[in-house]
Amino acid sequence: MRWDELKPDFNEEQQEDTSYLSLISKPKDYYRILEVDYEATEEEIRSNFIRLALKWHPDKKKGEDSATSKFQEINEAYQVLSDPIRKEEYDKKGMLYLYDYNIVDYLNRYKGLILTCNGLGMQTSIL
Repeated sequence: MRWDELKPDFNEEQQEDTSYLSLISKPKDYYRILEVDYEATEEEIRSNFIRLALKWHPDKKKGEDSATSKFQEINEAYQVLSDPIRKEEYDKKGMLYLYDYNIVDYLNRYKGLILTCNGLGMQTSIL
């Protein structure tokens, strides 16, 4: 007896269930796309979105194929970062990729999480 006789829908299920790919694919850096700091306020995110959307609008850059994809990428980034719930989920998902950053990117992205002895109010003394 062959496997496809036992489980005829195996190939269909395998092709349909690709949600695991979303877990292993690295998300886009929406903060870089919108050219804002990781600690940016809603107003900074909004103003940079407007500036970049006007700059990369396909009607302004006729003939450039990359303008449409760049504009869509900017719009996607704004849709995520402007919604507090989606932004929080995005930031949590970004924590999975800590080891993909170089030291400068890591310090810029997670400077709010980095604690020092002095920041905790501890005194260090040399004995």
